[in-house]
Amino acid sequence: MVAVTIVVVGGLGLWTVQRSFPQTEGEIHLDGLEAPVTVTRDDAGIPQLEADSALDLFAAQGFVHAQDRFWEMDFRRHVTSGRLAELFGESQVETDAFVRTLGWRTVAEEEVAALDDVSRSYYEAYARGVNAYLDSRSGADLSLEYAVLGLQNPGYTPEPWSPADSVAWLKAMAWDLRSNLEDEIERALLTTALEPERLAELYPPYPYEEHPTITGGAVEGSEVRQLQSAGDPTPDDGEAASGPLTEDAAEALTTVRSALRGLPELLGQAGTDIGSNAWVVSGEHTASGEPLLANDPHLGPALPSIWYQMGLRCATVSEACPFDVAGFTFSGLPGVIIGHNDRIAWGFTNLGPDVADLYIERVVGDESELDGALRPLDVRTETIRVAGGEDVEVRVRSTSRGPIVSGISDQIGTIADDYREGFGEADREYAVSLQWTALTPGRTPTAIFAMNAARDWEAFRAAAERFEVPSQNLLYADVDGNIGYQAPGVIPVRTGSDGTRPQAGWTSRTGWVGTVPFTELPTVFNPPSGYIVTANNAVAPRRQGPFLTADWDAGYRADRIDRLVRGLIDREEPVTAEDMSAVQADDHNAVAERLVPLLLELDATGPVDEAQDLLRDWDYRDDAASPSAAFFNVFWKTLLDETFRPRLPDGLPPAGGSRWFLVVDRLLDRPSSPWWRDDAAEVDGLDQAIGRSVRLAWEESTRLMGTDTTRWSWGDLHELELRNATFGSSGITPIEGLFNRGPWATSGGSSEVNAVGWDLPNGYAVDWVPSMRQVIDLADFDGSTWINLAGSSGHAFHPHYVDQTDAWAANETRPWPYSRAAIEEGAVDRLVLSP
Repeated sequence: MVAVTIVVVGGLGLWTVQRSFPQTEGEIHLDGLEAPVTVTRDDAGIPQLEADSALDLFAAQGFVHAQDRFWEMDFRRHVTSGRLAELFGESQVETDAFVRTLGWRTVAEEEVAALDDVSRSYYEAYARGVNAYLDSRSGADLSLEYAVLGLQNPGYTPEPWSPADSVAWLKAMAWDLRSNLEDEIERALLTTALEPERLAELYPPYPYEEHPTITGGAVEGSEVRQLQSAGDPTPDDGEAASGPLTEDAAEALTTVRSALRGLPELLGQAGTDIGSNAWVVSGEHTASGEPLLANDPHLGPALPSIWYQMGLRCATVSEACPFDVAGFTFSGLPGVIIGHNDRIAWGFTNLGPDVADLYIERVVGDESELDGALRPLDVRTETIRVAGGEDVEVRVRSTSRGPIVSGISDQIGTIADDYREGFGEADREYAVSLQWTALTPGRTPTAIFAMNAARDWEAFRAAAERFEVPSQNLLYADVDGNIGYQAPGVIPVRTGSDGTRPQAGWTSRTGWVGTVPFTELPTVFNPPSGYIVTANNAVAPRRQGPFLTADWDAGYRADRIDRLVRGLIDREEPVTAEDMSAVQADDHNAVAERLVPLLLELDATGPVDEAQDLLRDWDYRDDAASPSAAFFNVFWKTLLDETFRPRLPDGLPPAGGSRWFLVVDRLLDRPSSPWWRDDAAEVDGLDQAIGRSVRLAWEESTRLMGTDTTRWSWGDLHELELRNATFGSSGITPIEGLFNRGPWATSGGSSEVNAVGWDLPNGYAVDWVPSMRQVIDLADFDGSTWINLAGSSGHAFHPHYVDQTDAWAANETRPWPYSRAAIEEGAVDRLVLSP
C-alpha cells in the first residue's frame, strides 16, 4: 500500500495521466479497412462515424470504443468470463467461481457459433477495430488503470478482442436485470418471522384499479393460458412448494442472497427500484404533427458512464449497408442499443418478467433425482488462474434445469442441509440449482443489428422477436406517425408454482413446461388514446394475457407520467419536446402526498408543530433546495425503520421504493393494524406511530443538518458520488481520488419520475439514477435532445470524463445533431481512419 501511495502521489504525473488520451484529429491508418472512415466529434467528444461499408463502420466503432473505453471493456470481459482473479488476484476467486458455474462465457460462445454470416461478420469487424487499437498501444498508453494495475500485477497484457467478448456482455445485462430472484429468497426468509397474513401485507398485488397498465388489453383464448391451467400452478401445492425453513436455512438463504448481490453489477449498483421510464405521444397531440418519444433507463451510477453516445452512418444507405443510426451504445458491443435511425425511434424499459427460479435438488453423488429416478448430472472442471497465486480448480455440476450453485462456497452449501432438515429426510444430500433463461443460447446478438436497420413497425417487431434476453418493454415511433409497444423475450411458463419462492426440484410437478410464444406477448399499435406509457408497471389488466411475473413495480411512476401526459394532451397548446423533458424532470413524491395530510392533522405539540409549519405549504416536490423535502424523507425513513424493521429478520430491512409505498398506502386505511402497534414504546395506532416518527425524524434532521431549518436542503442529504467501477472502491484514498468524482446535490427520489433513487438501509445518498435521458422528435431529428450521466470518455482527468454531469444533475439536456449539416455545424474534432 505504501508503494502504491507513493507512486500515485508522486510518480504518475500529468504525462502518465494524459498519455492514454485518444487521438481525435488528423489521420490514423487502420489495417483491414476497405475505404476511409470519418470520425467527427462535437464539444462533448461524442463521435459520429461515417463509412462506405457496414464492415468498415463496425471496425471503426470498435476502434473508437477502444480509444475511449478499453479498460472498461477489458474489465467487463474478465467479469463475464469469470477471470477477474487474473487481474486482481485471490480476492476474486469466489466471484469467478460463481460466473464459471453460471457459464456465461460458454453460452456466449455458443451464440457466436450460431450467428448468421452477416451478423458474425459485423462482430468480427468490430473485434478487428478493437484489436487495431490494441496493436498501437499497451500498458499505461491504453488507460491510467493499467498503470495502477501494474503495481500489483506487472506482467498483465490484454489479449486480443473476440466476438464472444462482445456477446458475453449481453449475459451481464441480463443478470443485472434478472427480475425477482432476490424476492424469491426474501419471501422464503420472511416465512420464518411473519404470519401469512402479515407477509401478504408486505407483498400487496399490483393496484390495477389505481395505476395504469401498458396495453390496457390482452389476447383472449391464449394458448399460454391453456398450458398454464393444465399445470394448475399454485404457490401452495403440497410437495411442489418449498419445505418449511429452519432457522439455519434462513441464515443460509441470507448468505445466498448476499452472494447473488456480490457479483459485480456491470450496469451499476442495483437497487430496490431499478427500472426505467419511456413514453411516446403521437403526432395527433404534438406541435410538429409527428410523434415524440422519451426514455430514461434507471441504472446504478458508475464511472465511466454506462452508456456511450454515438452515431453510425453508411455514406449511402443500401441493403448492403443499411445503417443510419444514432443513440446510446455499450462499449464492447457493436451497434446502437437505444436511439433512432432516419425512419424509426425506440426506447427500452425493463419488462421485469420472472425468468429465474431456484430449486432444491436431491443429489446422490453425481446424480440427481427426478420423479423417483436418478439421472446423471453434467459435470465439468474449470481452472481459475490467479494473479500472484496458484491456479484454483472449480468443479461445476448442472441438472437439466441449470447449474448447481450450492457448491460455490461452504456458506451457500449449507442451504442444502437446512432444506434436508426441513423436508425431514436427513439421510439425503441436497443441492440448490438455478434455472435462468439467459443460460440457454439465444438470438439477442442479432436483434441489435435488425433493430438498427428496421424501417417500419413490422421490421421492428421482427427484430424484437429476436431480442430474447433480457426481456424489455420496447417503445416505438416512426416518421409515418405510428406509435407502438412490444414486449419481447423468452419468458417461462410454469407448472406447480408461480415462481415466487424456491421450489422442490425432484419432481416434474414443479418447473418450466414451455415458454410464452412471441405471438402471445403483449403488443399495441396506434392506440386510440394517442400515447403509450411504460415505467415497469404491469403490462396488461388483471388476469388478461400470459402470466409474466407477480412482482411488478407498483406503478407510481407510470401513474404520474400518465397523469402528466394526459394533462399536456388536454390543454390547448400541443405537446413539445420541451414538455417531454419537463416530465422527465418531475420530482413529485406520491407517498408524501398521501402522508403529509395525515401528519398535519396530528396534535400540534413540540416537534410535531415545527414539522407541520415546515410541511404545510410544501408542494410534495423533492427539489434539491427544499427543506421540506429533506425533512419528509428523513421522516419516511424513520417511519419504515420504526414500524417495520423490528418485525423483520436481520438483513431484510425495509428498503423503500414502490412496494413499500404501496404497503404503507394500504395500511393507512387500517389505523388499528398490528403494524402500527409497539407495546414497548407505548405506541398504539396510526396517529401515535406517525407522531413518534415525526419526533424522532426531527431529532435526526437537526443532527444531520443543524437547528436552522432555513438551511436544510434535500440535496445536502441526497448526494450523488460517481465511483469508478474498479479502482473507485479500492480502499486506498489516493487511488480512489484519481478515479471518483462528486458529490453532486440532486433532486428526485425513489418511485418518482425523476428517479434519482436511494436505498433506505444505506441512508440518503443516491444509489440509482436515470442513466441517460433522450427525447426524440420524429418531425426533426436535429430537434431531439439527449444527456449522459457522466461523459463519453473513460479516461480519468479527460475533459469528457464527467462533463455532462452538471447538466444531468440540473435536468438539462444537450442538442442531438443527426443530419450531416447539423453534425458539421457542431464539429470540433475530425479524425480520418484510413486503410
